[in-house]
Amino acid sequence: TGSFKERGALNALLKLTKEERSVGVIAASAGNHAQALGYHGTKLNVPVTVVMPTNAPIVKVENCRALGANVVLHGRNFAEAMTMAMSISKEKGMKYINGYDHPDVISGAGTCGLEILQQLPDVEAVVIPCGGGGLLAGVALALKRINPAIKIIGVESERCPSMTAALAAGKPVYTEVRGGTIADGLAVVEVGTNAFNIIKEYVDEVITIPEHYISMAILHLLEKEKLLCEGAGCTGLAGILSGRLNHLKGLNVTTILCGGNIDMTVLGLSLIHI
Repeated sequence: TGSFKERGALNALLKLTKEERSVGVIAASAGNHAQALGYHGTKLNVPVTVVMPTNAPIVKVENCRALGANVVLHGRNFAEAMTMAMSISKEKGMKYINGYDHPDVISGAGTCGLEILQQLPDVEAVVIPCGGGGLLAGVALALKRINPAIKIIGVESERCPSMTAALAAGKPVYTEVRGGTIADGLAVVEVGTNAFNIIKEYVDEVITIPEHYISMAILHLLEKEKLLCEGAGCTGLAGILSGRLNHLKGLNVTTILCGGNIDMTVLGLSLIHI
């Protein structure tokens, strides 16, 4: 389905009880978690409902429907969509699967870290996009448990620095998305508690970057690597291009390109604004 979210979604669905499978599951999502649940829910015969904000990329909404999910459009942002999803969950008895903070979702995301070690056993630093924190937490936990010397760095857009704010406050706090972001998959106003606790212990640094570096990363991947990556998926690369990680020079550094579901209109706008 074009992103790393399948790992956590499948892991969570496989761990449902028989009763939970028959009732179905629900989640709020900007798109990628919704698509992953829709795809694997259909495969496993588990009914899936996803609540998406009304400004979710059209390509992600249509893909969710095509994959078999019942899509509910509600709210101006992810927080409002999540409130609605939680309400439906309570009303209908459906299990809510948080796309970035459910323990099974975090564990599934952590398999990315295991694959990094398989492919790059001598890696010294890993740069990872950060929204709600699930991918960063899962990968950090997997890598640090095996090799504590590996440096783990999270990267956020300056327009939604929710993890930076949480680390400063010592707990997850509401952080407004300022002006929207082309990294829509990272636009989470309050990071997950489970993810935060893991990140606080295992992540070395979280940085924020201006939006134009995310646009630069999208263009770089198109021009140089012939890869189409969404803004949230290449925010780690954007962090490297920003120059704010120059202290990693000389190390064996890698990043994760974790999503490619970009709306063509957003792609055009992001390239114009470089």
